Amino acid sequence: MITAIYAGSFDPITRGHEDLIRRSLVFVDHLVIAVTTNVAKQPLFPVDERMRFIQACVRDTRVDVRQFDGLLVNFARDVGATLSIRGLRAVADFEYEFQMALMNRHLNPDLETVFMMPRLDLTYVSSSLVREVARFGGETKELVNPVVHAALRERFRSA
Repeated sequence: MITAIYAGSFDPITRGHEDLIRRSLVFVDHLVIAVTTNVAKQPLFPVDERMRFIQACVRDTRVDVRQFDGLLVNFARDVGATLSIRGLRAVADFEYEFQMALMNRHLNPDLETVFMMPRLDLTYVSSSLVREVARFGGETKELVNPVVHAALRERFRSA
């Protein structure tokens, strides 16, 4: 059985994330979506709410949504993951992701990193851009699941 881990802040989950999740399930038996807080950013939604969004967006018995803190390689060992799924939207993502993949390999040679690109029409979508668009009253309906869209509208209506 192949278990993969897809880690990120998912603040919030986007259609791009959903695309990578759906397509990764073609070649893995079990996917753990590992939700963390990026210490360099102030999150819009708390972790438990982000986890609920993911569960609402991804309804597949082969997917687990879990919170984690610390090193990805340790969490991967804990859940038995041998693959780390990473999304690349643009060349700008590659340098950081490449460095992280090499460090993760150094720390855990049994964890392989798989880079995936989202569908072409989703390459520009990122959580930070979705938050920015929503903050200023722009339309996010096509960028995120309806559950997330409603939460964004509510969050910024009261801001």
